[in-house]
Amino acid sequence: MKVYTKTGDRGTTSLIGGERVSKTDERVEAYGTVDELTAFVALLSDRLREASSTPAGIVEELNRIQSRLMTVEALLASDPAGRKQVPPLPEDAVSWLETRIDAMQAEVPPIDKFTIPGGHTAVSLCHVCRTVCRRAERAALRADAQYGVDPSTLVWLNRLSDYFYVLGRLLTSFYGVQETLWIP
Repeated sequence: MKVYTKTGDRGTTSLIGGERVSKTDERVEAYGTVDELTAFVALLSDRLREASSTPAGIVEELNRIQSRLMTVEALLASDPAGRKQVPPLPEDAVSWLETRIDAMQAEVPPIDKFTIPGGHTAVSLCHVCRTVCRRAERAALRADAQYGVDPSTLVWLNRLSDYFYVLGRLLTSFYGVQETLWIP
């Protein structure tokens, strides 16, 4: 089987379900941005695997998140007929993220200012993931306004960006790097 099909040479692609749409369609932008996020999560996970030490369970959490991101991509890439072919996010997907956020937040000192990314490659990658996730959420909201999107997908993306923010703070503490707070 060839990787290229030539069916998209004129600027269209197929959604799950078979509908042909422009590659500039809001749904294509949304699932493409989630795909980009998935690649950055893989890079973060690889960086943590290469580190001499990493907080217990974080790489496994990122693997779980990547699997959920693939589900989100498929949900966003589905036309009405294709939605029946794609399983929704598990009911506990949002609550699992909230539980993880709360647990990580309990391990870092409280702050009342914004943090400036940096200090360690893994921390910076958390912020890249956070910002790409926010962009994916905005794209999904635009797709929702035009075509409708499963509401749990939107909530999950919103919570996921919070997860990456708190993970960045946790890794800052774990690796003993200076957390820089923004002081205007």
